[in-house]
Amino acid sequence: MLYPEIEPRESGWMDRPDGHQIYWEDVGNPDGIAVIFLHGGPGAGISPNHRQYFDPEKYRIILFDQRGAGRSRPFGSLENNTTQALIGDIEALRVDRGIEKWLVFGGSWGSTLALAYGQACPDRALGFVLRGIFLCRPSEIEWFMTGMGNFLPDAQEQFLAAVGLAKNPGAQALLDVYGDYFAGKHGADAASLAARAWSGYEARCCTLLPDESFVEGFEGDGVALALARLEHHYFVNLGFFRDNQLLEDLHKIRHLPAIIIQGRYDLVCPPVSAFDLARAWPEAEMVIVDDAGHASSEPGIARELVRATDLFAAKLAQ
Repeated sequence: MLYPEIEPRESGWMDRPDGHQIYWEDVGNPDGIAVIFLHGGPGAGISPNHRQYFDPEKYRIILFDQRGAGRSRPFGSLENNTTQALIGDIEALRVDRGIEKWLVFGGSWGSTLALAYGQACPDRALGFVLRGIFLCRPSEIEWFMTGMGNFLPDAQEQFLAAVGLAKNPGAQALLDVYGDYFAGKHGADAASLAARAWSGYEARCCTLLPDESFVEGFEGDGVALALARLEHHYFVNLGFFRDNQLLEDLHKIRHLPAIIIQGRYDLVCPPVSAFDLARAWPEAEMVIVDDAGHASSEPGIARELVRATDLFAAKLAQ
């Protein structure tokens, strides 16, 4: 379903004034339609298969590791790490790569950031491909902390046991407990174990069918620490958004084309958010994948993401 594996034409680090260094890749046709890939998490980072959702003959694909994630430096850093700073990084990268406008592609937290970036810089977006919608509302954060476990109680038990809990104390209390672990109040080893538990719990909830290789990828040191600490950081700060910001400011981008792709059985980002977004953006196309959960790697999701980028390639080439 994906396009063949491809290596970057160029890659490097972009220095930011506040000390962060942002790793980026430039892939595909240098004269193609520009697209920016926004990964999930926050903190998950990019991987080679993310390059494969786009026809490399038609697209110039820009990918980057968001602050604190992947190969960006310093790894796992929370300092100066806000949605507004990420939007600044995206704009700086656009200017650095000499791109006037681009298609904005993002899934999960990447859909959140895509909407936030588009609303901040509507004149720079050609359109949107959004997957596994997360609007960073308090109800969605509470669901992540307390709701997913209703479907995977065995996974939730491991999530709680890692921080010494036998039952879920509620979203805010659980965030507080994990915050103490991530701050090192129980020691470095306990913080690392807590990060793996957080990331592994999310991974187990991502796919419709169990996928241990997917879980192992999330629990590795190259992902777990940044993913867990950054997700916690953004959760406790409500994504650095005002209440319901992404829906209230949707009028800034409603004139732009969009395709929303959502797994019917997505436990991490339940479909209600995609439906809320589609109701507020009736001009957008919404696709419900009936045999999928949250992960972009699931066959039905991958198929629809490639279909969406192919549709945009044909549309934007006209």
